[in-house]
Amino acid sequence: MDMILQYLQQIMQGIFSSGGDVAGTVGKVVGKLDTTALAALAAALGWAAGIRLYLVVFLTGLAGFMGFIPLPSGLSVLQHPAMLMGSGFMVFVEFFADKIPGLDSLWDMVHTVIRVPAGAALAGGVFGADSATMGTVAALLGGTLAATSHATKATTRAAVNTSPEPFSNIAVSLLEDGLVMFMLWLATNHPVIFGITLLIILVLSVLLIIMLWKFLRMVIRKISSFFSGSPQPTSA
Repeated sequence: MDMILQYLQQIMQGIFSSGGDVAGTVGKVVGKLDTTALAALAAALGWAAGIRLYLVVFLTGLAGFMGFIPLPSGLSVLQHPAMLMGSGFMVFVEFFADKIPGLDSLWDMVHTVIRVPAGAALAGGVFGADSATMGTVAALLGGTLAATSHATKATTRAAVNTSPEPFSNIAVSLLEDGLVMFMLWLATNHPVIFGITLLIILVLSVLLIIMLWKFLRMVIRKISSFFSGSPQPTSA
């Protein structure tokens, strides 16, 4: 057990700190979260939830549990052992489900009604316990970012699934895993740079959705058919 905890500590140190002494780094980076840092954290949680909800919940909760980040009171539930076990199990399931052609798109369809409100709740939890107004604003921001990233992910996967080989799905999925962890690290260490990076990603996301518009329409039709229970329309 001690070896496992030490291994997890090393992983979390690499993601949520910039190296050196753990206590000193945490105290300097996130020991005193100002408004900019809190806003970056809220935006990161909202955006990343639209791509890897369970990974975001697990890493954030684990960081709080291990003492790397003093989580806002609105997010303290994430570090509860039961929540860590549940989110950790779902991370394991999603890691494989997201890399199987066809199943990844089905997984995205099911999570259309989960990721967006979850992103809003996570972002709102950063401020919600201290300020209802800021919590509401953060929730709206987080929900919007989650919807954008989820739409981009689902659209991209619909396009990738037109390829018969499975390797492109695996590559895109691993890229998403890495991007989520990188953005969480950037938000907690360099909030201003994170904001600039997120803005660039959002612009690229909009351009990508426009370029793959026909695939987005196909995703919307499939989602509507899936939740209505009617047969899915055949694509032209």
